Amino acid sequence: MRKLGNTGIAISALGLGTWQFSNGGNFIGGYWDALPAERMRDIVAAALDSGINWFDTAQAYGNGTSERNLARALLDAGRQPGDALVATKWWPVLKTASHLRATIDERIACLQPFAVDLHQVHQPLSLSSVEKQMHTMADLLEAGKIRSIGVSNFTAKAMAKADDVLRARGHALAANQVRYNLLARQIERNGILQEAKARGITIIAWSPLEQGMLTGRFHRDPASMAKLPWMRRQALAFQKSRLVKSLPLIETLEQVAASHDASVSQVALAWLVHSHGDTVVAIPGASSVAQVQQNAGALHLRLSDAERNAIDEAASAF
Repeated sequence: MRKLGNTGIAISALGLGTWQFSNGGNFIGGYWDALPAERMRDIVAAALDSGINWFDTAQAYGNGTSERNLARALLDAGRQPGDALVATKWWPVLKTASHLRATIDERIACLQPFAVDLHQVHQPLSLSSVEKQMHTMADLLEAGKIRSIGVSNFTAKAMAKADDVLRARGHALAANQVRYNLLARQIERNGILQEAKARGITIIAWSPLEQGMLTGRFHRDPASMAKLPWMRRQALAFQKSRLVKSLPLIETLEQVAASHDASVSQVALAWLVHSHGDTVVAIPGASSVAQVQQNAGALHLRLSDAERNAIDEAASAF
């Protein structure tokens, strides 16, 4: 378990991303095929049974569809408020901070009876300043609408500004959700990771398996990419040239995995959540019970310093 930022909220090192719960709705939700309600229920139950205690969703994932499906899956799995924590996100593109205030009741309604334990600004693309967004978030926190405040995809400078504004109100920024994995290590170089460690801000790594690239599946069977939804096939991560470039890393992960009787994805996730103390947590998604159970196995996998160094070296090109 980890402390979420400087809050009193305890989260597991792995959460479950529920972008896949969008039912293929809207442009963003179209990355994934629709899942049956029973499958979503079983995925959520398996996550909780495996030691995962929180779920990440968003307004943009099917215009609230993922939020509603997550709440229904939790209830169908026999869970009640307090049994699981939920993080969601406000979609700020071409919106002002007033829209954040106007839509919070919609977020609460979509997730009911579960609380908004972490509310995040999904992108740094609001028409309002970071200062106005954070003051609005602080108002929601003080009104009891949300339990903690986060941002997503914010630069080190914007993240620090958000934290400064909140601290002036007697609060603190809990998290910055950013892309981070062995094939996307920019936050180690652009100041985000360093600033987060200094301020006690949790880094939530989205796409921690690079949409499946770090499972080794597409290296073993490149033709399987043709079975993916169209939007995922177009993603940069699945270009054939990147498969070739990342093959040495996958081979190193396979060697480490074999020594632990683990999977490639478990090793990749373990490297991510155990290489920076308690600062980094990750939210791999899952489209099946087997996937969430396998991912959760990374919670119990510990890599040696030599193994981490070998993985770092193999991923140095990224």
